[in-house]
Amino acid sequence: MSSEELTMPATADGADGAELTIEAATARRYAIVEDVNVRSGPGTGYDKVGRLSAGTFVTIGCQKPGETVTGPTGTSKIWDRIGSGRYVSDTYVRTGSNGYVAPRC
Repeated sequence: MSSEELTMPATADGADGAELTIEAATARRYAIVEDVNVRSGPGTGYDKVGRLSAGTFVTIGCQKPGETVTGPTGTSKIWDRIGSGRYVSDTYVRTGSNGYVAPRC
């Protein structure tokens, strides 16, 4: 699969006939469980690019291994990409799993 194919979402018809991306149709939102810094990459050594408050909901586009972090839901090296150049440690996100819940980045 080329990188172009990976970035092009598939489409489907919505109930009202509108075109939806499969990505949008299957996207899940997850709660931030404790205030957390948003980083530009998968580790605390990356620049801080924002902050999320507990109770905020995020959509995880993909996940990748990075720095191991201990947070409110345990210890993990999984980092969640919540936007372009925006990562949070999975230990601050209530996903209901200790493993990957989204495709790897």
